[in-house]
Amino acid sequence: MMPRSKRVGRFIKPEVKKVEEPEEQIKVISIPEKVSIKELAEKMKMQPSVIIKKLFMAGQISTVNTELTYEEAENIAIEYDIICEKEVPVDIIEELLKEDEDAPETLQKRPPVVCVMGHVDHGKTSLLDAIRKTSVTDREAGGITQRIGAYTVSINDQKITFLDTPGHEAFTAMRMRGANSTDIAVLVVAADDGVMPQTIEAINHAKAAEVEMIVAVNKIDKPNANIDRVKQEMTEYGLISTDWGGTTEFVPVSAKTGEGIDTLLETIILTSDILELKANPNREARGLVLEARLDKGRGPVANVLVQKGTLHVGDFISAGASSGKVRAMVDDKGNKLKEAKPSQPVEILGLSDVPNAGEVFLGHETDKEAKQYANTYLQQHKKDLIEETKAKMSLDDLYSKIEEGRLQELNIIIKADVQGSVEALKSSLLKLSNDEVVVKIIHGGVGAINESDVTLAAASNAIIIGFDVRPDAMAKSMADHEGVEIKLYKVIYQAIEEIEYAMKGMLAPVYEERVTGHAEVRQIFKASKVGNIAGAFVKDGIIKKDCKVRITRDGEQIFEGDLASLKRFKDDVKEVKEGYECGLVFDGFDSINEGDMVEAYEMVEVPRT
Repeated sequence: MMPRSKRVGRFIKPEVKKVEEPEEQIKVISIPEKVSIKELAEKMKMQPSVIIKKLFMAGQISTVNTELTYEEAENIAIEYDIICEKEVPVDIIEELLKEDEDAPETLQKRPPVVCVMGHVDHGKTSLLDAIRKTSVTDREAGGITQRIGAYTVSINDQKITFLDTPGHEAFTAMRMRGANSTDIAVLVVAADDGVMPQTIEAINHAKAAEVEMIVAVNKIDKPNANIDRVKQEMTEYGLISTDWGGTTEFVPVSAKTGEGIDTLLETIILTSDILELKANPNREARGLVLEARLDKGRGPVANVLVQKGTLHVGDFISAGASSGKVRAMVDDKGNKLKEAKPSQPVEILGLSDVPNAGEVFLGHETDKEAKQYANTYLQQHKKDLIEETKAKMSLDDLYSKIEEGRLQELNIIIKADVQGSVEALKSSLLKLSNDEVVVKIIHGGVGAINESDVTLAAASNAIIIGFDVRPDAMAKSMADHEGVEIKLYKVIYQAIEEIEYAMKGMLAPVYEERVTGHAEVRQIFKASKVGNIAGAFVKDGIIKKDCKVRITRDGEQIFEGDLASLKRFKDDVKEVKEGYECGLVFDGFDSINEGDMVEAYEMVEVPRT
């Protein structure tokens, strides 16, 4: 026997433990509105060739750069048990512009910013003139305020800033911006005219911007002025006068005689006291670009409204894609300033480019920081610009659209002296689009019409509209050479009207039929090649080759169609006049009888009304 210690032990089978299978993880990926196959494959952690093959098997030929819509990408991902979520795009600009509220102890009282709104010809400009005691009306073409101006007036040592927003519907976008940058809206309504379409528009903008409204009932000096009628009409829009138990101040004024102007200013001051308007002046400036233009001698000039902080000469600022250092500051009266406090409108020089009206401007500590903001803004908008350019350059897509909807496109390039006019013309002209003609603004900019505008117009078959600007000498000769049409205007209505007429010329023509003559079939000739030939006598008018015909028998129409051939004896002729005989062959109709009446007519294009 083997010693016990040396005995071979029994093999004990280890206990098999059940391995818990990990729960199946559902993969979730987030994708944008449009995604390329390459990007989708990266997110799905697979080779793009797999997706391309899958699409190929489904009859769709694609490459790694083929763009898929969110729905198409979702359908592909779901087959691999991957759930898609829509990517919420982050607005970098919005993030940059976000800021914390100023501490209450840092806030100081500031003047109110007032926006004057109302229907065209209701007296907004004259009212502002009466307030400022200066006249700008004479300098305006067509009596329409072409630029957004801002003016400061003082009453009892208290300041009020007025934004002069135009009242023509073409400036809706600017008026909306005006309302968003203001504290109080003064709604001008003519006492003899009452509520008009743009009055309602102005009310809606002011309500949307949540600004306090004061109604100035103008033209009370007119004999047919009726203030109560205006109050009554205003109740329909929720504006009830204080003397009728409401909360809206109605101030009767006359811009012509100056009556009620002081009362209006006092009402504005009183309203601003109730609103407790405050801002922190001891911080970096922040505000809005009201207007911007390119000045030949001074470069980009921006008219800005400081909303928070104090803007100094020498400050680094950014506004949209432009940045720079404030070289000079001028107020509305032309005085040079060293600093501008909250609610103060000033004209500034020193930006690198012309910013868009409505951009937020920010003060920065360093030039580097200002440039970074401007570059970030530019990068954010580059994608949008690329998308726009794609849409412009994609001729195949353009052609298919025209084929599908039988669309014609009217391409327009707008150049104006100020950004506001560009926007105004853009919005007005885009409204002219209809089912048959699409208006496309392919470029809008500030400054004189230059060579690059003409090149773009020639390439895209566009017309150039200049508003208060002229083409430079080089652009003029180039336009003549390229056959590019340049239209120059001083009044906005004329531009809109002329484009409308141009569009009417482009619309699909309207045709109507015009009867040219009648003939009677008197004999039938049989011809082996062409079938029956009608020997006819032209009773009146004229029968032309290629005309359309109607054949009637015993007063009943038996055929309508084309005339295949017209002969005089054996010769083909262009026309046969009244009193002559001719031979007629009808396209697709052979059973002619003697005595049949033939009416010849043609389709004529008529001008649109």
